[in-house]
Amino acid sequence: MKLVIITFHFEYTDIIEAMLERLGVVDYTRFPMLEGRDSDGKHFGTQVFPGNSSVVHAQVPEQLLDKLFDQLTRFRESKPAHHHLQAMVVPIERLL
Repeated sequence: MKLVIITFHFEYTDIIEAMLERLGVVDYTRFPMLEGRDSDGKHFGTQVFPGNSSVVHAQVPEQLLDKLFDQLTRFRESKPAHHHLQAMVVPIERLL
């Protein structure tokens, strides 16, 4: 089991959650409407810095990592507006 951390613009939440659901990943936590900065600049939910980010922490079995990252990569590369998406894998040392 690995922890996958996915950061993206909040308006793509349904797409990211659908990717996880298609793979049968049911254990995740979503932090909606966060302030952040990425390659597109600041996203503070204001008129000066519009938009917000979201973060998903998903518990993903190792055998599904490649499939998930393939889907995330296709999404990210499908248009310039998606280039902000970031994903990383973190080992889970203990799980309760």
